[in-house]
Amino acid sequence: MTAGALPPRFAQMVEAVAPIAEAFERAGRSLYFVGGSVRDAFLDASTESPDYDLTTDALPDEIESLCAPFASALWTQGKRFGTIGFIHGGQQFEITTHRAEVYLPESRKPEVSFGDDIDLDLSRRDFTVNAMALRIHDLTLIDPYGGISDLMGHRLRTPLDPQVSFEDDPLRMLRAARFAAKYSLEPDAELLEAVTRNAERLSIVSAERIRDELDKIMVLDVPSHALWFIVKTGLADHFFPELPGLSLEQDPIHQHKDVLTHTLAVVDKTSVDRLLRLAALFHDVGKPKTRSFEGGGVSFHHHEVVGARMTKIRMEALRYSAEDTEAVVALVELHLRFHTYAMGWTDKAVRRYVRDAGAHLARLNELTRCDCTTRNARKAATLARRMDELEERIVELRAREEIDAIRPDLDGQAVMDRLGIQPGRDVGRALNFLMELRMDEGPLGAEEAGSRLDAWWASEGSAH
Repeated sequence: MTAGALPPRFAQMVEAVAPIAEAFERAGRSLYFVGGSVRDAFLDASTESPDYDLTTDALPDEIESLCAPFASALWTQGKRFGTIGFIHGGQQFEITTHRAEVYLPESRKPEVSFGDDIDLDLSRRDFTVNAMALRIHDLTLIDPYGGISDLMGHRLRTPLDPQVSFEDDPLRMLRAARFAAKYSLEPDAELLEAVTRNAERLSIVSAERIRDELDKIMVLDVPSHALWFIVKTGLADHFFPELPGLSLEQDPIHQHKDVLTHTLAVVDKTSVDRLLRLAALFHDVGKPKTRSFEGGGVSFHHHEVVGARMTKIRMEALRYSAEDTEAVVALVELHLRFHTYAMGWTDKAVRRYVRDAGAHLARLNELTRCDCTTRNARKAATLARRMDELEERIVELRAREEIDAIRPDLDGQAVMDRLGIQPGRDVGRALNFLMELRMDEGPLGAEEAGSRLDAWWASEGSAH
C-alpha cells in the first residue's frame, strides 16, 4: 500500500502521527494503527476526525518517554494495562504495548501481559474486523485473520476459536451483539454457538462494564438487531432477565401482542437518546407480572407502577447513576398517564401532567407517541391527534402561566407569618393545600391565596 493509494482517512491519520512514528522508528520500535482505527478508515473515507488507537512493541515506560516531547498533555492512568494517552496537535492519541488480555475462570478483571509480536497481539483481539493493523513507517497492512474480507463480506468472526476468545473476555459476547448490529455483520455459526454455550460466563463480568456496553447498544441506529441477539443467545438471562421475560406466548383466544416484539419496536422508533431508549426498553417490564385474562381479553393493570419498581431494581443492579435511574423510572411510571385523560385536557390535567413529567416532558411525550405500534391506521391517527392536542394545550397554558415551574402563591415564610405558626408539619400541610389550589385553579395571586388559606386553616387546618 502506497501513500498515494491510501484512502483519504488513512492519509489524514498517517500525517497526524508522522513525527511520533519517526521517533519510534529512530528508537528501533514499530508503531501501528490498530483495531477500530483501521476498520473505520476502510469503512469511511470522510475527513472527520478519526480515533487514533495505536500499538507498539515498546513497553509503557518507553512509550511515555518517546511521546512526552510531542505531548501538550499526557496521562498514565492506563499504564498498568500498557496504555499511554496524550494530546498532540489538538488530537488525542492512545498507544498500547502489544498485549494479551486473559480472564481467569472466576475473575472480573483481565490479567495483562505484554509482548513484541503484532500477530499475537491481533490474535487476542475480539473480532477479525478489529484484528487489523497498519504499520506506519512502510504503510504495510497486517491482516493475518482476514479482517478486510470479513468487513467487506459482512461477516462477524473471532480471530481465534470463539471459545478461546470468549474465555479471554466474556464481555466480547455482548460486544458481538453490538458489532453485528452497528456494522451489519452476520455472526458465523461457530460464534453464535459459542455465545449460546458460554452465555453464563457473562456473570463474571462487572456490572459497570455490562452497563457501558448496553448503553452503547441503546444509541445504535437500530438497537433491536443487537437486542434480539442478546435474547436469542441467552445473554440477557444473565444481566437483564426481564427482557426475555417479555416473550409472552401468543394466546389463540385472546390474540394479545408479543410484548417483547412490541418493546423492541418502540425502542427502534424513539430518537437516539440514551435515557429515552432505556425508558422504551423498560416501559413494559411490569406486564408479565400483572397479566390477567378477563372479559374475553387480556389486561395488565398497574403494570407501569410494577414496572417502575422493577426498573429501579435492575438499573441499580447494573450500577446506573441515581440520576439516570430516577429519570428512566419516572418515564416508565408515567408512560400511561396520557391515556388517563381520554375525555380531554383541562387546565388542571395539563398542569399535573407537566409537573409530574418535570424535566422529562419531551421524552415522555415521545415515548407515548412511539408506544403506539398498532397496524390499525385509524387508531394510530387518533392517538397522534390527541398527542398533538395535548402539546397545543401545553403551549397555550405556558403562554398564560409558568407551568414548567409551578409553585404555591405563598412561600413558607409567608404562610408562617399569616397563620402565626412556627416551622414544622403544619407549614408543609399548608403549602400542600396551596399547591393543590394552584394546580386546580392556576395562579390566584397572594391576596386571594391568602384568603383561601385563612378559610382552610379556620375550618380544618388548625384542627390537626
